[in-house]
Amino acid sequence: MRYPVTPDGRYFVVRGRLWRCANPALGPRQRGVLTHALMRARADVGRALAAGDTEAEREARARVNRAKIGLGERGPVWWTDGAPDFNRHLAKNTPYAGWYAGLGPSAEPPPRPRRRG
Repeated sequence: MRYPVTPDGRYFVVRGRLWRCANPALGPRQRGVLTHALMRARADVGRALAAGDTEAEREARARVNRAKIGLGERGPVWWTDGAPDFNRHLAKNTPYAGWYAGLGPSAEPPPRPRRRG
């Protein structure tokens, strides 16, 4: 199941929190390149954490941030109507509250079990 997306397409909701969607104006090739860079950087964060390499972790996290900015998920908003950014806000505390309340409790997928280890 996919996460619910706000009617304006700016955010998706996970556990009641808004997360900014990627810029829909990105072409498929550009989006693919940035998504690949993001996934590789996230994997590198995990490897650095497992190895206890704080410098590699710092560098990998910086690459995650750059990819997210490129995708439009962080940094300046990609919409042009002057609407504020509600990224990471609880949906119930934003103008999307009514929309979110109308989704009902089964709108989001169940949480994944935590890995032990």
